[in-house]
Amino acid sequence: MTLYTAPEKSNNISRILIPKIKNKKEGIVMSRIRKTYSAEFKTKLVLEVLKEERTLVEIASANKITPKNLQNWKRLFLENAVLAMEPSKAVKEYKNEITKLNTTVDEYAKKVGQLTLEKDWAVGKLKSLDLKDILYLFRSKKLEIVDETELKTVSVVKQCELLHLSRSSIYYVPVVNEHKIAIKQEIKSIFEEIPIYGAKKVHCQLLENGFNVCLNTVEAYRKELGLKAILAVKEPIYLTQPNIAHPKYSYKLRGLDIVRANQVWSTDITYIKIKGGMVYLAAVIDWYSKAVLSWRISNTMDTSLVMGVLDEALSLYGKPEIFNTYQGSQYTSYIHTQTLKDNGITISMDGKGRATDNIAIERFWRSAKVERIYLNEYNTIKELKEDVSDYMGFYNYRRFHESLKYKKPMNVYFDSLQINDENYVKSNEKVS
Repeated sequence: MTLYTAPEKSNNISRILIPKIKNKKEGIVMSRIRKTYSAEFKTKLVLEVLKEERTLVEIASANKITPKNLQNWKRLFLENAVLAMEPSKAVKEYKNEITKLNTTVDEYAKKVGQLTLEKDWAVGKLKSLDLKDILYLFRSKKLEIVDETELKTVSVVKQCELLHLSRSSIYYVPVVNEHKIAIKQEIKSIFEEIPIYGAKKVHCQLLENGFNVCLNTVEAYRKELGLKAILAVKEPIYLTQPNIAHPKYSYKLRGLDIVRANQVWSTDITYIKIKGGMVYLAAVIDWYSKAVLSWRISNTMDTSLVMGVLDEALSLYGKPEIFNTYQGSQYTSYIHTQTLKDNGITISMDGKGRATDNIAIERFWRSAKVERIYLNEYNTIKELKEDVSDYMGFYNYRRFHESLKYKKPMNVYFDSLQINDENYVKSNEKVS
């Protein structure tokens, strides 16, 4: 498996920065303080993760932390678990570190004793700061700097002289763009929750969240933050094999203009590797809206798997005019084809070796795998089912779909059904 990072016109490292916040009363610009957790709290959660009774997302949500924290704590816990079996080794390492630190402290103490009071204060402290920090310091802390004690040591005039600054520069008040800070913070929040989004989908999410911002600004802010979409890519493998004894059906979608929901459905099976081996995922998708109408995971690839997703889709969403499949034996079986015929559905099958004939479901497989499945490891079928269920909800109801002009699949599906019903009523009124 190779990780693919979508291009965002930037070579910066993906890193979450801590925004600076302006205190309106004091005019102080400071960094947001990260929340810290006790060792007991971390250990408790790591042990819960190792039990594997709940998913990472469930544990993180229940304790109001990010899944990334849990992953990092688990890795740190396992890396240092050996110290519990060899405490003497750990004590020896800590003693060596303390000895080294004491030696370093002694060396620094000798150096400090050699410096004069003026250079120790001016060069060692002020000159080590950059210009921006110095201006902030003079503006926000000038009452602390300009007092009787400090004036006896180093005057403000002397400070400016040593730093080669004009006295007027200490009164400069930088302008803080609070709107920009808020947008950047929201962009980081979206990335933490949905790292697969590129700039266009992040822009759509910002608009939905109530932020008035243009796409170019979003691209620029993402570049400043070093954020790029994270995807995983693998070559597809086709599983369904034909049965020469079963009848085949012609492809009915070539040249067809698909303009409404429930006009064409299609289905397919794909495989997913987990720790214990291989399992199979089948789904039914509506071509027009790209909404996934039903799905199922099984440890066997047989007729019961494809019939399960077909029966569920028919019971929940009515029936399509055309149902398209591959020529695999599961789909050419008598029970599958007869169910379609009994419901008055036209059967369509891809041509041999023509994966693009079923392009709607193929594109969905790619999205599900590169955006979620390939980015995770699954130890059990239960873990996989829970994660796929979460992704299906995200894909159908929250994910912006580029081919739908950045609308969401289920919104498009139900809007189309409503239009279909209205057109049906109008046509009946004309006949009557």
